[in-house]
Amino acid sequence: MGTELSIERSSGMTGRLWILLGIILAGANMRAAISSVGPLIGFIRDETGLSNGAMGWMTTIPLIGFALLSPVTPAIARRFGTERTLAASLLLMTVGIASRVVDSVPMLFIGTAGVGVAIAVSNVLLPSIVKKNFANRVGLMTGLYSMTMTLFAAFAASVSVPLAEGAGWGWRNALLVWAAMSAAGLLIWLPQAIRSRSSGAAAAAGVSAESRAGRGSNVWKSGLAWQITLFMGFQSFNFYVCVAWLPDILLSKGWSPENAGFMLSLMQLSGIPFNFLIPMIAEKLKDQKLVAALGALISLAGYAGLLSGHSAALTASVVLIGVGQGMSISLALMFIAVRARSATQAAALSGMAQSVGYALAALGPICLGMLHDASSSWTGPILAMIGSSVVMAVAGFGAGRDRYAD
Repeated sequence: MGTELSIERSSGMTGRLWILLGIILAGANMRAAISSVGPLIGFIRDETGLSNGAMGWMTTIPLIGFALLSPVTPAIARRFGTERTLAASLLLMTVGIASRVVDSVPMLFIGTAGVGVAIAVSNVLLPSIVKKNFANRVGLMTGLYSMTMTLFAAFAASVSVPLAEGAGWGWRNALLVWAAMSAAGLLIWLPQAIRSRSSGAAAAAGVSAESRAGRGSNVWKSGLAWQITLFMGFQSFNFYVCVAWLPDILLSKGWSPENAGFMLSLMQLSGIPFNFLIPMIAEKLKDQKLVAALGALISLAGYAGLLSGHSAALTASVVLIGVGQGMSISLALMFIAVRARSATQAAALSGMAQSVGYALAALGPICLGMLHDASSSWTGPILAMIGSSVVMAVAGFGAGRDRYAD
């Protein structure tokens, strides 16, 4: 009897380790396939003859996919099972990445759309999987995959040009390399999908109490859910505005293109330690109201510093932006898990927060770019980011309350 119990515990521990590895690999795949494209835009444009406007869709299409797919992903997961849905998304990501390197402009965009759909599904399901498998370690697990996501995004952006040009691989093979990582994630999740206890028929019938509870709770009617959504939404808005326009803002201050590009990498790298540490610290607090508001206010201080013309102040501002964004995104992901009563409700809340969040993210670079064109100045866009940070601080203070999103 004791031996059987020991074997059962060992099997359970092994299963959790595989799930942990799967979460890390899924997190690593959630940004690399997108961030690897930006540095290669010039190579792709020169070879395909596409305009700058057409190339802009390479980053916009995934964001649109995030916004459109996020609300329906929880229903798909209930129908087919969370593990199976995530495994299918990693398969789609692998196929999408491979499709982008086919010598065909339509396939370039079709593959990009596939990548966007796959990442949208992973975005929504990972908080639910953390809630289901690591309910007592939400802060640690959220910090771990949030940090992995940011780290691989920065790594993918930094090695794309060296692989394409320095190693002589060309832009197609430099993009294709990331299919290996999504395939590795698929290999980890495939056994989990096969062993998944929720069969398609059972999921369709909604036999589990958790599934029934999740469907019975409409998070779109919850004030707390909307506070989480606004907190995450404006974090995404500001992040993608910075990804698109921070180098141009620094160029307008007299910086060289090389230094302006490095500042974008510095912004992302500055947030990595906070991606990991803040959720673990916040989880131990009675509530997270102050730490959420603090993350938004640190970002606000960074945006305000962009109004300066001094190099030292601008560098400090970029670091503050990275720290604030690192704190905020990991807290937003953590809120999705800890403010839900079940994994099913976490998936619904994740779908809501990420659909609105990425809709704002898709609009941010376009709207603030138009504001810059109209005013011939970056002051207006910077003030808009400051204003959105105020909204974030208020929403974060509300989202940090120790309550459920019912």
